[in-house]
Amino acid sequence: MRRRTHVHAFTTGRVRRDRTTTAVAVETDRGPVLVDIGPVGSVGALEVHLEAPSSDLEDVWLVVVTHNDGDPAGGLAELLEHTDAVVAAHREEAPYVAGERDPIKSGEGRYPPVDVDLGFADGVRIPTLAGPMAVVPTLGHAPGNVSLSVSESGVLLAGDALVADGEAPLSGPKPEFTPEMARALESVGKLAALEIEHTRCYHGGDVDRGSDRIREIDNERRS
Repeated sequence: MRRRTHVHAFTTGRVRRDRTTTAVAVETDRGPVLVDIGPVGSVGALEVHLEAPSSDLEDVWLVVVTHNDGDPAGGLAELLEHTDAVVAAHREEAPYVAGERDPIKSGEGRYPPVDVDLGFADGVRIPTLAGPMAVVPTLGHAPGNVSLSVSESGVLLAGDALVADGEAPLSGPKPEFTPEMARALESVGKLAALEIEHTRCYHGGDVDRGSDRIREIDNERRS
């Protein structure tokens, strides 16, 4: 019943010694959809890892950027040298990705801007071989930060709404990287309402934890 084999996560870079970045490729009838890329210089890692699901960079037809930080979006310009994929981001994130505004975390520097072809709204669903992949707004870490839920496979692509690079196997957003922490914690509550078996975090990668752990995180913030 579960089709996680169509959802592939792989490390594309490292922003600190203890903080890796994780892109996800989701298979579709048209080729892979990439969810986030990695920082500048990460396309080589993408190319290697995409061979696992028997794909090439040029097969990628859609890139979904969960938010405007340089670690998930920095490699976009280089990626588009290899593919004519459609670039999609929440409409609140599009001006930052496209260079109309500097990234909110300006200390990371201005990565090469890329035009956003599709500024999506809440509730967009992307057909995939793992089941429909639904956009879930998880605001707080960034103005239009999103996660993606593949409910038929029990998989959550959490972006930066949750992390898995600390002592706990799955944790809420980190205050030092989250401009609107109260809003980000409210977004955890939104994720807690979903039925999730397996979580893939942008920082920390695969975690075999889901709804029960996310509800624990939500309950902690309410107490």
